[in-house]
Amino acid sequence: MENLRVDQPTVLIISNDAEFSSVIASRWKSERATPTFTLMTSDLCPGLNSENFDVAIVGGLPLDAWPSVIKTLQTCRKPVLLVRHADNPAIQTSNTNPRLMTLLQKDDNWPDTAVVILSECLRNIRAAATIQRLEHKAVHLTRDATLGRYILEMRHSLNNALTSVLGNSELLVLEPETLAPLEPKVRSQIETIRNMALRIHEIMQRFSSLEKELNIAEKQTANESKANAHAAGASL
Repeated sequence: MENLRVDQPTVLIISNDAEFSSVIASRWKSERATPTFTLMTSDLCPGLNSENFDVAIVGGLPLDAWPSVIKTLQTCRKPVLLVRHADNPAIQTSNTNPRLMTLLQKDDNWPDTAVVILSECLRNIRAAATIQRLEHKAVHLTRDATLGRYILEMRHSLNNALTSVLGNSELLVLEPETLAPLEPKVRSQIETIRNMALRIHEIMQRFSSLEKELNIAEKQTANESKANAHAAGASL
């Protein structure tokens, strides 16, 4: 999926007419949220990078500039609004790109219509970005839940193995005559095994406590939801 930037949306204005660009920018300032504007003339359009803007509007071009601009925009993956006069025969768009839209510049209200269309496009982009973030979060939560379930399922096996390691290492440490024949380095290693086994045991105990706390919280939430549902039903 393409990158979606929504914190500070950018509107690309492709035009050779300074007045066209000024009208769009001025009209947008009356909206609650004003995007960042990037201006580009038709001769720079072949070097267009669609990652640098969120939506684009095209207008105020000479007739001979339209075909090359549209050819470049046909492969653009961002919404593009073409603002043209009704008598402009140079604009030939293809249905293969549904993001390429056309607006007839037939009255003085065309800037209002253009801003409404592009604002709606930005809202859709913002919604798509939110969905994308939620999907990524859901993937991470699913992964964490899978790991948690695995630990739950393997807890008893882990505890059994841990009990064996901890019990045997403690027997060795608590029986000096057993450790006496061993080199100091080996005795130190056995004590390290015992200490690390104790630490793992503490972690597993904390895991069991956390599981109980979560179960209690889940039951409390379920009881509160049931109580709220009864209260809502009684108030009807």
